This record gives sequence, structure tokens and C-alpha cells, in this order.
Amino acid sequence: MSPTRFARALTAGAACLALTALSACTGGGPKNHADEGLGSKEPVPPGQQQAADVLPGMPPVLDPADVYAADRPGKLSPVVRDFPSRVYVPNTNSNTVTVIDPATYKVIETIPVGRQPQHVVPSWDLKTLWVNNDLGNSLTPIDPRTGKAGKPVDVHDPYNLYFTPDGKYAVVMASKDHQLVFRDAHTMKTAKAVPVTCSGVNHADFSLDGRYFIVSCEFSGELLKVDTARMEVVGRQKLDVRGAMPQDVKISPDGKRFYVADMVANGLWILDGDTFGKPEFLPTGKGAHGLYISRDSREMYVSNRGEGTISVFDFAEGRLTKKWRLPNGGSPDMGGVSADGKVLWLSGRYNSEVYAIDTRTGTQLARIKVGSGPHGLAVYPQPGRYSLGHTGVFR
Repeated sequence: MSPTRFARALTAGAACLALTALSACTGGGPKNHADEGLGSKEPVPPGQQQAADVLPGMPPVLDPADVYAADRPGKLSPVVRDFPSRVYVPNTNSNTVTVIDPATYKVIETIPVGRQPQHVVPSWDLKTLWVNNDLGNSLTPIDPRTGKAGKPVDVHDPYNLYFTPDGKYAVVMASKDHQLVFRDAHTMKTAKAVPVTCSGVNHADFSLDGRYFIVSCEFSGELLKVDTARMEVVGRQKLDVRGAMPQDVKISPDGKRFYVADMVANGLWILDGDTFGKPEFLPTGKGAHGLYISRDSREMYVSNRGEGTISVFDFAEGRLTKKWRLPNGGSPDMGGVSADGKVLWLSGRYNSEVYAIDTRTGTQLARIKVGSGPHGLAVYPQPGRYSLGHTGVFR
């Protein structure tokens, strides 16, 4: 989070304290439950469940027991098969994107972009990488085949970017504008701007059937449930910890739970998206921030930015099984898993560096210097049929 966004966070926290008699933001500490039983069950083999009634226009669900079935190692779409493997790092304070060759761990290019780039986001059709220039009020397209940047597109307040599962709309997380803006996925022309009453719309993920998505509100400690087709907020709740700052959101392989990292609560909220009831809480580490699924859908990597660690959550066991600590510390933030599943790539937000981590052992493979304030790093290409946005959420 940049200094400007941090200042806004403090303001939001003060507002929360002022409203203690009216909201759940007074809840003291999170309710810490035992590690067991909080996760989703191990994925059922393909063919043992019937496909859900999905959002019209959405590609058929490959396996109703595993939303990540298309993300297996090396399972690249024909669209991206010939793209060079690269790591794209937006540097929020340097107004650049650093490009790394993952085979050599070397920086091969630095691309100037707009003001305060936050995330590098693969388009739904996999053909374009969109750099979210938050304070520049624009999206810079990068052609992942050539690595060349194109002409920026005017889009106001693009802190983060997602795509509806039918490929019809881009959803701009307009944090400062307090809006979710549905735009044409190709032209980026506004179709509908949805005002939100929470503060700091930030990250999201979609249900198995694509009919709704869960959104985190970073500065007011809230979660939203949004109907995809109607483009309407249909649920809202306050998280039960004072000053909560929810960040990344990921759905479980079986589609039954959503996991929400919380940078102040220092762990994961575990939510039933269908009922949108009160979530459980699981501590992971200080500054829990980014969430990434392993290529076999068995584990989830949690970057604990405030303590320089990565926690590993096992879906079948429903608990944390490992914690990896970066040598000499660091600030692991956003990133992604390599196409073969062997390397977890994370930006070091406050250290002007990027970390490459072995997903089998947790060993640091490389620490690469980049620009100032590296944030929403994208590893590309990755397996999957289409992209739901952020730094690479594929189905």
C-alpha cells in the first residue's frame, strides 16, 4: 500500500472508531478457532458431481469439484502457448513496469507507464496485459507476445481490474471513487457504475457458477456480495475486528468457501459465499495479504507481508501445514505461480525487490532488485482457458 493509500487507511480506521456504537468494527480481536475443519474438503475426482447452473455465456465448468481444473502445470491455452515466459512487476512509486526473465532471474526491460501502477492484469481473452495506472487514470496495454506497451486507455481510478466470467465486462475497482465500474471488456467504455457505501474496494473472486462475486473493502473492513448479471450489490457485512483491512480474495477448489486475507487481523477470514454468513477466522501471520493456489489445487500460499513469511494452507486437511521465512526478511505482497507450478513469485512491496520461492521446499531461489514500490506482479503466461483478472485468476 502506498503512503497515500496508507493515509486513507488511517482515516478510515478513525471513522470506524467513531462509529463503534453503530457497527461491528468494535469487535476486539478476531475469534481464533482451531486450525482443523476450516478448509474445504479435498477435491472430488472429475465426473462425480454435476455442473452448476452457470452464468449465461460463461464457458462450461470443467470440473464442479475443482474450479482450478484448467490450471494444471503447463496446460497453456493455444492463445498464449507461444508467448515468452515473463514476470511483469508494476512499480507504484517509479511509474514503471519491470520485466524479468524467469529462466535467468534477470531484468530484461523497464517500461514507462502511467502514474502509480498498481497491478498488471491479464485480459479475459488472455491476449493483453493491462497495467492499472491508479493515479494516472489510465490502463496501459502490453502485448505479451512482443512485450511492447500500447497507447493508454482513459479509465478513471483503476486500482484493480477483474473480468466477469462470461467475458462481457471488465470490473474496475475504483477505490477512491467508491464504485464498481462495469466496462466493456475490450473497449473499456462504461456500461454501469455501481456506487458502494464501503471504503476501499480492492480485491475479489467469483463463485463456481459465476453468478456472484465477493469483494473486499480495505479501508472500512467490510465485504460485499455482488450479483454478476444484475451488476448490483446484494450483500454487505462488517468484519468482526477493529480496524480490519481485508485484502486478496480466493475461492476454494470445491467452490464452497471464500478466503479473505486481512492485513490487520493477521490471517484469513473463511466465508460461505452462498449464505454470506459470519465468517470464521484463521491466523496466518502479520500482514496477511496475497493468496495463491498451487497447480494441483491442494494448497494455498498466503503472503504475510508484515513479517516476511509465506504460510501454506492445505485444503484437504483444513489447516496450515508449513510456514516459509524469507532470508533476511522482506515484504512479500502480490504475485503468482509459475506455469509449471514450481516457483511462487512475489513482489517485495517495501524493499524494491522481487522474490522467487521454491513451492516444494520454500527455499528462496532469487531476490531481484526492481523499482520502488513493487506491487501487483503478474507471471505470464499461465495455464487456464480465460482470466478473471487481478494478477492472474484463471479458470
